[in-house]
Amino acid sequence: MVASAVFITDLSGKAIISRDYRGDIPLTKAIETFSKYLTEVDEEFKKPVFFVDSNGDVISDPEEVGTTGTGETFVYVQSNNLYMCAVTQRNSNIALIVTFLFRLASVFKDYFGTFEEESIRDNFVCIYELLDETMDHGLPQSLDSTILRSFITQEGNRMAEDSKSKPPVALTNAVSWRAEGIKHKKNEIFLDVVEKLNLLVSANGTVLHSEILGAVKMRSFLSGMPELKLGLNDKVMFDATGRNSTGTGRTGKAVELEDIKFHQCVRLARFENDRTISFIPPDGEFDLMTYRLNTQVKPLIWVEAVVEPHRGSRIEYMIKTRSQFKSRSVANNVEIIIPVPPDVDSPSFKSSVGNVTYLPDKDAVVWTIKQFHGGREYLMRAHFGLPSISAADYDAGDKKKGAAHGQTGENAWKSPIAVKFEIPYFTVSGIQVRYLKIIERSGYQALPWVRYITQNGDYQLRMA
Repeated sequence: MVASAVFITDLSGKAIISRDYRGDIPLTKAIETFSKYLTEVDEEFKKPVFFVDSNGDVISDPEEVGTTGTGETFVYVQSNNLYMCAVTQRNSNIALIVTFLFRLASVFKDYFGTFEEESIRDNFVCIYELLDETMDHGLPQSLDSTILRSFITQEGNRMAEDSKSKPPVALTNAVSWRAEGIKHKKNEIFLDVVEKLNLLVSANGTVLHSEILGAVKMRSFLSGMPELKLGLNDKVMFDATGRNSTGTGRTGKAVELEDIKFHQCVRLARFENDRTISFIPPDGEFDLMTYRLNTQVKPLIWVEAVVEPHRGSRIEYMIKTRSQFKSRSVANNVEIIIPVPPDVDSPSFKSSVGNVTYLPDKDAVVWTIKQFHGGREYLMRAHFGLPSISAADYDAGDKKKGAAHGQTGENAWKSPIAVKFEIPYFTVSGIQVRYLKIIERSGYQALPWVRYITQNGDYQLRMA
């Protein structure tokens, strides 16, 4: 990848800040070309990558790019109310340029809290320094905000000793994400396996879609330059080493992970070779890996709703919920969100456990259960009054409200029931940390802490 220049504009294409890295393109003209593209091209025809020939014409057909002589390729991404654009004259790796722009935006967010036009105008000096350090002569450099913070601060310019003004050694090391000489009084590492369950259940109880999105999150407080090895009950690793992956041995059930994405610190070659997750961790908090399992999952919290509308007078709900996980587990801060018609009044509730609240601004009832033990079942009844209108008026009003959502009649307000929850010490996929080894030259003893959490993702059950 080689980028000639990078600039940031507002949504109309007006430049806020720019940096010319190679001097091989007229930067002012490039910004004007980009602004013209934003204002003159219809929204449906805009593309994040486009080519402009030497005559200033946009070439929309990919096969014609390069046939009209020289030109520039523009690559841009949007972040809040800003556009970040890179321009190149070379046949560069576009995917890498897009990645660079997104990573640069995340560095700005980390520095300034938000990445908006106002935060740029308040931090011109710091942003120019960051643009200089994250790219050199059009080639990407370090984009790790932890390393950048060690020599680029948001404080004013001060006289500094030469030794302090030099960039950290980590920038030129093979391990660019970790500085040398880190010391902690207590050497500890915390590992959280967090899984989110996306689920959609039809009105007749059939699971239409289920998906597990997992992440292994770490907080590292280790001295020196430690080497870590993490072992999971990964089915591919079990098969490669000839172990039993059916779940009858001490190792438990093996899990087949999909769409695995690692932090840059993981040695990918070693993982491909023997499925060992070996890495030197950054200091502090980071996501070691994310994964996905597209598998059929039984609903952890089941909800049934019986709705009895008495036209023109009142409507009654009977909600039954059941936890379908083992009794030793507990779901914390459970919220069951039941949609109701927008014109109900006089709410009254009766529940066997928890609190029930009517939220008129969301047209919903929220049943909150602080602790929901496994294998339990609870009931809740809700009663609402309805405006005194005729059945014909009621149906007509419902049709009008439901038309926008493709629904008609009294089904207009019957959106799916949503459930929020968090179950500690439990993973729905069955993933387990088999070991976490910490090796450091000084030979200190470190304490690894492992925790499992299952949370709701997009968890919905349709009403009958």
